[in-house]
Formats: sequence, structure tokens, C-alpha cells
Amino acid sequence: MSLFDTTPPAGGPEADEDLAGRPLADRMRPRTLDEYLGQDHILAPGKALRTQIENGRLTSLILWGPPGSGKTTLAKLMARRAGSSFIPFSAVLSGIKEIKTVMADAERARRMGRKTVLFIDEIHRFNKAQQDAFLPYVERGDVTLIGATTENPSFEVNSALLSRTKVYPLRALETADIVALLKRALADPERGLGHLQLSVAEELLEEIAVSSSGDARAALHTLEIAAEAAADGVIDRQVLADALQRKVLLYDKSGEEHYNLISALHKSVRSSDADAALYWLARMLKAGEDRLYLARRLVRMAIEDIGLADPRALEQAIACMQTVHFLGIPEGDQALAQLAIYLSLAPKSDAAYQALNQADAAVESGVAEPVPLHLRNAPTRLMKELHYGEGYKHAHKESDAITDMECMPPSLSGAVFYVPSGRGFEERLRERVEWLKKRRSQAEPKN
Repeated sequence: MSLFDTTPPAGGPEADEDLAGRPLADRMRPRTLDEYLGQDHILAPGKALRTQIENGRLTSLILWGPPGSGKTTLAKLMARRAGSSFIPFSAVLSGIKEIKTVMADAERARRMGRKTVLFIDEIHRFNKAQQDAFLPYVERGDVTLIGATTENPSFEVNSALLSRTKVYPLRALETADIVALLKRALADPERGLGHLQLSVAEELLEEIAVSSSGDARAALHTLEIAAEAAADGVIDRQVLADALQRKVLLYDKSGEEHYNLISALHKSVRSSDADAALYWLARMLKAGEDRLYLARRLVRMAIEDIGLADPRALEQAIACMQTVHFLGIPEGDQALAQLAIYLSLAPKSDAAYQALNQADAAVESGVAEPVPLHLRNAPTRLMKELHYGEGYKHAHKESDAITDMECMPPSLSGAVFYVPSGRGFEERLRERVEWLKKRRSQAEPKN
């Protein structure tokens, strides 16, 4: 039997059968673009994708967005508006064999004048060979491919497939959009919970929306659980607390949001905003982030953004790392919070970081000159005969342990890499650098 016999276009007559046996989130799936909430940046009237859908002219595309942002629903709406068969395809459950079967059906359908939308959920889970298997069918127009992914397609979808599709980013729904969706579910007597005549305060609906972190499916699931537990049709704060259990955070320790959050933490520390740093740290802790990973990143911040403006920052960071390893969860979390505050409030300088970059650039761009003879050791007679170490001045034998000896290779004589910022302890270091420069300028360098 063809796969096309089992899946009608979204929103058709068959779509409303057996509503009672389906989850609320599935029952309340929008059937038209007018019911679809959010994503105005790509679906507002006049936008290219909106116009394309309304005209029923689809091209292959990838919908990239967080869970519950409406990727599957939008794909079904597009297929229905275009009058195409909608074939859902899971990257988790399918392989090359299933791809070939579906593509053969799609090719036969095209020859019979039937259009096919092939929807691939979690397309990022396909490997390169599996993604490549779709290319000839997409190019010939046998299928309109709509991929859905929570991961950045630039990293997870191969370039050949990306070049044949348009990527549309979807955003987590706004709180107001989710509240509107919850109200719609409470009022709809056929697909929603209207027949229960539930009573729930506006602020509790907002709490559900906020707790869902922009995930419409999660919000509707919470409402459904609360509705089942509501006594006398009233969803009060205690009922909602029982339904929520805890805040659901958008987080994937191996995905983009992981890097977004650590970036926010790092930039808050760099900006000396202790409160923001604590917020982003708490988000990552709540989501179950590896504590030693956080400790390593905070050590890096101590080196990169504070450096010698406060040499104790690195000491504090290493102490925190050891404390986290020693105490574990949850006691070690307080050490991470304490360090985040310390680093945020410490004076900032990336002078040492930039100094190494400058030295690296000099190494990359210049000739690798031989070490000057006076800086070389001479452990053998031959080396002494070749003048190794000749002219070397031992600093501890000089006044103030300062020499006028040139330590750079000739082509870099006088080069300056480290320029102290003058903030925190580096103010003293800057004074020291100026004093050393003045002392050395009193005599011509001698090799």
C-alpha cells in the first residue's frame, strides 16, 4: 500500500475524528494561518513566506526553532494550503531503506499529477549520507521537502541540502501568544476544554505561559494536567503548582542553547554585572549543566577578562574548581555563585590576553630568527668556542637587577606586546613598566 493512502492533508475532515483520544496540544493545533499564533517576523501579511503559502506555491525549506514553536503545525498548514499530500517522516525512526520507499511513492505521485510535501522531523539527526539521499528527488521536484530542527542548520544540515532549501528561523512564543492559546483552549468546547467550564485567573495563565519558556505544547500539557486535577472546575494556585512541579527550562547541553547561555554568563561577567551573571549561572545550574564545565569556563574568564588587574581572580577560580570537585552538588554550586560574583566585581583587563595575541601575530608574520648568541647556554666546549653565551649579563649582578641587554631578536628590537591597562593591580604594573623603560634607556643596549 502507498504511504499516501494513510495521511490526509492537515486540517481535513479526517483530522477532527477521535478528538477525545488525543492530547490537548494536538487537538488545539491550528487549522488555518489565522489561528496560527506568533512568528510574525516570517508570517505577517506581506512577508515572503506568508505570500508563498497563501498562493499555494511551496519550495523546499527548513524550519529552525525551539520545541513547541509550531514547526510541525506550520508544515501541515502549508501542505494543506497547497493541496499536497503530507508525509511525516521521523529522522529518529527511519533509515536509507525507508527514504527510498517514500521517494519512489513520491515520484509515482508526481507523474500522476499529485504534489507531495515530505516533512522530516529532527532532520539534524540524519547523517550526511541520509541527507544526500533526498537531493535528487528535491532537485527533480518529486517532493517539496520541509525539514524541522531545533539545532542550527549551519552546523547540522549538510551544505548540499542547505543550498537547495531556504531556512526560516522560528522563535519561542511570546507570553501573550501562549496566554491567548490557553484561553482559546479553555473556551473551545469541541477541541479544547470549553465543555468543562473551568475557572482560572489571568495571572495563573500567565504563570503557565512563563513556565513553558515559549513552548506552546508544554503550556497546553500543563493546562490539561491542571484541568484534570481541578476540584469543582477551579484551577487555583495550588492545583497549578502541583501541575507544574518545576519550571521547564529550554536547554540542550549539546545544542546551541548551551552555548547561548554560557556566552550570556561570560559577557555578563565581562560587563561587571554580577546580578546578570548570577541569573545566567542559575539557569544553567537549574538545567543540570556539568558543574566542572562551569568551573572551567569561570577559570577562563579569570584569565581572559581580569588577568593581572586582579591576580587573585585566578587563585579564586582554581579554588572554586577544587571546591566544586570536592563538594559536588548542591554544596559546590555556592562556590560557583561566589566566584561569579567575585569575577564580575573585579577590575577588568585583557591586556595579558592581547599581549599573547600580539606575540603570536609576530611569530606568524615574521621570520623565525635564531636565538641571539648571548641568550644561549654554553654547556660544552664547542658551544663556548662558537661564542654561545658571550656577552650575557646576569641580572642579579646588576643594580636593581636591571640590565641593558637586548633580549629580542634583531628584527623585533623595541617591540611592545604587553601594555598594562592601568586598572586594578595593573596600575602598579604600568608604573613598573615605565620605570624599567626609563632605566634601560639610560644606556645603549650591549650584546
